[in-house]
Amino acid sequence: MKIVVDAMGGDHAPGVVIDGSLAAVKEYDVEVILVGDKPKIEDLLKKAKYTGNKISVQHTSETIQMCESAAASVRRKRDSSIVVGLNLVKEGKADAFFSAGNTGAVVCAATLELRLLPGIERPGIGIVTPTLKGVSLIIDVGANIDPKPTQLLQYGIMAYAYCKNILNKSNPSVGLLNIGEEEKKGTEFVREAYELLEKSRLNFIGNVEGKDLFKGKCDIIVCDGFVGNVALKVSESAVETMQIFLKRHLLSNIWGKIGLIFMMPSLKRFKKELDYAEYGGALLLGVNGVVI
Repeated sequence: MKIVVDAMGGDHAPGVVIDGSLAAVKEYDVEVILVGDKPKIEDLLKKAKYTGNKISVQHTSETIQMCESAAASVRRKRDSSIVVGLNLVKEGKADAFFSAGNTGAVVCAATLELRLLPGIERPGIGIVTPTLKGVSLIIDVGANIDPKPTQLLQYGIMAYAYCKNILNKSNPSVGLLNIGEEEKKGTEFVREAYELLEKSRLNFIGNVEGKDLFKGKCDIIVCDGFVGNVALKVSESAVETMQIFLKRHLLSNIWGKIGLIFMMPSLKRFKKELDYAEYGGALLLGVNGVVI
């Protein structure tokens, strides 16, 4: 498998992106094409003393910054690492594209360059999250903040296919994120989406609330990108805050410090189970190619 990696995407690129790519080719049987500023990338590879043949570099002269407008930057910066990288997938020179850069630009460029799958109006970002009963897929978490009810139905269908074929769930259950479990709860938009999901062939179980996100009540949680992104960021913050609180109280006195010694193996397993790195990147479902 050959993966295109946006070497210039992310807050600490290209350094950490190259570190991750080096770790990936060492651990897995994959080839990586690093796309970005070639002199800078090659200098970092040299400093890392990499001499293998699993990493190649595709030079680009432009970078789309995190603060830039998605659509405008994609149209203006045709030689950016995001646009060039996605074109490599489009041309069949690679199997997948990964970026930790400007999310909006990746969504926009992937839609323009790879095009959408038949029957899909807008792509959606899905993330695999840990629950008390295994894992669930939440879609959308930021690609489309103002969708139509029909697009939420499409998210459910795409997520169903992913969970069945990739996560090996025989008949994945689908829930709609809402402010209550009752059928008539929520805005008109959410109620319309409820009706469409209920009439579909999906294994739709009805509404689920925010408190159900990590209970494993269903395999797929469908929502619009605005609500999904807020839920994701709150969840990430809650986990980080909980870890800080736990550390603060355990280190507040001698008995806590002694107890920490015996608790360390369990705490490491706890941290690993909640670590987002254990569950991979966010999937852009709906485009005609693999984009993470």
